[in-house]
Amino acid sequence: MTSEQALALVVRGTDWSESSRIVTLFTREHGRIRALAKGGRRLKSNFEIALDLLNLCRIVYLKKASNGLDVLTEARVEERFPILRRSLMALYAGYYVAELLADGTHDYDPHPGLFDAAVASLRMLSDGVESRPGEFLSILVGFELVWLRELGYSPRLESCAGCGIVLVGQAGSVPRLGYSASLGGVVCPSCLSLARESRVLSPDCWQVLRHLSEQQPGPTEPVPGPVQLELRSLVSQTVSTVLGRRPRMLGYLDVAFRGGG
Repeated sequence: MTSEQALALVVRGTDWSESSRIVTLFTREHGRIRALAKGGRRLKSNFEIALDLLNLCRIVYLKKASNGLDVLTEARVEERFPILRRSLMALYAGYYVAELLADGTHDYDPHPGLFDAAVASLRMLSDGVESRPGEFLSILVGFELVWLRELGYSPRLESCAGCGIVLVGQAGSVPRLGYSASLGGVVCPSCLSLARESRVLSPDCWQVLRHLSEQQPGPTEPVPGPVQLELRSLVSQTVSTVLGRRPRMLGYLDVAFRGGG
């Protein structure tokens, strides 16, 4: 076994025995790892609160040569996001970020850009944005778009995902642009009726989606009210298509978002 160090987000934890836990960590240096934290359930564990969900930690672990679990030997908290636990809507969003990292990435497949986007999103969610739906949504969709890009599934937005015709500049003249999660992006009027699970896409939503896809992780402009539900629906559908199932936390987020928190 070799010793490795990394900066990690705790994205999942399950009890393994009376004294130990299995944790899933998304690290900046090595991607997703799954490790056994011996004694991690004890009240006076060496890990203390480091293994709480969504904590940012500096870790040391022993990497197994086979397909077995790695062994976590040290975990020191670098940053916590306590404000997330004071807002149900922000907490659901944080858990959603963790779910995509835990279930939508592969072991030992590093994506430092995705790691940075996740940390930046958690920091912004900790800033009370649940009371500002447009800003909350821009953070959430911004992270989803980074996740899709890092996995190689960025939505096609400049040309038709069905036939390839260039669409930029046509929003004012084409009355029925569409969006298809199965084809992977915006579709022209001719492909709209042919694409599975396609939907009509408003020009305003198309422009907002293009704008968010070009942004780097960080503060973004709020999503305008008239397109919030449309944008939320089509991006979550795309994430579900790529993941192969609807993320568990999406149901909670949808209820919280529609209910204003």
